Amino acid sequence: MTEQKWIHEGLITESFPNGMFRVRLDNEDLVLGYVSGKIRRSSIRILPGDKVKIEISRYDSTRGRIISRLDNDSDSENENENENENEGSKD
Repeated sequence: MTEQKWIHEGLITESFPNGMFRVRLDNEDLVLGYVSGKIRRSSIRILPGDKVKIEISRYDSTRGRIISRLDNDSDSENENENENENEGSKD
């Protein structure tokens, strides 16, 4: 029988050695998360401030596995605004 897991979204607040991160979940809980093997193989960079999807065990709700990095919508909007401002100043 497989272990049931809860999947949450959160924000990386702190980085530790060996692929460990402090994650603040949407419900304001703090969890210690580690990077899954799939992300390690793909060499995906995770930095403080990134949004991630984390899988938390029912048996230990203070630890979890980071299973994916999510797009930061606010960052892409800021980049688009900066590009539009730069285009206007070139005229």
